[in-house]
Amino acid sequence: MTPRRHARLLALAGLALLLFSPPLLLLFDRPAVYGLSWLPLYLFLAWAGVIGVAAWLLERPDSERREEPRRHEK
Repeated sequence: MTPRRHARLLALAGLALLLFSPPLLLLFDRPAVYGLSWLPLYLFLAWAGVIGVAAWLLERPDSERREEPRRHEK
């Protein structure tokens, strides 16, 4: 893992801690339309965003992959 990727993953972990911290969660734990709370929608979208960014960061671009010699089987 490159130092740059490592730093980005640490930043993502910090962002996840911020997104799921109680003060921010309390902003969305208020009754909205018809008495429903925005909290479940916020939790799902924040969780999906963190997972999506993690998947995007952990993908190895073609430039970083090492080409392995191809073996032709006869």
